[in-house]
Amino acid sequence: MNLYLNRNILTSLAALALCGCSQAPDGETEATQSAAAQIADTSASAPVSPTEPVKAGTAAKMFTTQGALAGEPFTLDLAAELKEGPVVLYFFPAAFTSGCTLESKEFADRNAEFEALGAKVFGLSGDDVDTLARFSREACRDEFAVAQADADIIKDYGVSLGDDSPLTSRTSFVIAQDGTVAMMHDDGDYRDHVRLTFKAVEKLKANLS
Repeated sequence: MNLYLNRNILTSLAALALCGCSQAPDGETEATQSAAAQIADTSASAPVSPTEPVKAGTAAKMFTTQGALAGEPFTLDLAAELKEGPVVLYFFPAAFTSGCTLESKEFADRNAEFEALGAKVFGLSGDDVDTLARFSREACRDEFAVAQADADIIKDYGVSLGDDSPLTSRTSFVIAQDGTVAMMHDDGDYRDHVRLTFKAVEKLKANLS
């Protein structure tokens, strides 16, 4: 088994154990699922995010990274996107795990509402681009782009699940058009991320009126 496949399996196992994502990715063996259960047993009290995400009121770090939109290659240039309006960045642990899939589908369902307020939504994870291309179609329903969170992005936003971990915490940011972090929500439970980011975007819009 090559290193790349080992990394994907590690990502899946850790996401299942730490992030409340109970659905195994397609193609996992019974042994892999059993290993995930063992990790869950020993990691039940593990913190969701051992690093500290950047706080509201601070300047967001600009970055460029690769990803996919509707299954096609996409370059996410944060500085360029902010020229058009505020940006929602939601970091999620791993594609095709249940919590991450449900969160992304909810963002997709409400994407038109974000766009109506002039905001764009982007998902970020440590997954490879091919996986994100599938995820952009199946979970994000072609509504918005998802992109790779590399080591520098993870460090700059304080969303690592641990030293050398390929996973990000489940953390969402709303970044105002001037590049300031307007809102941060860090919670392993996906259910409030869409609601709270939308509320923050509404507040930004109201302040401009």
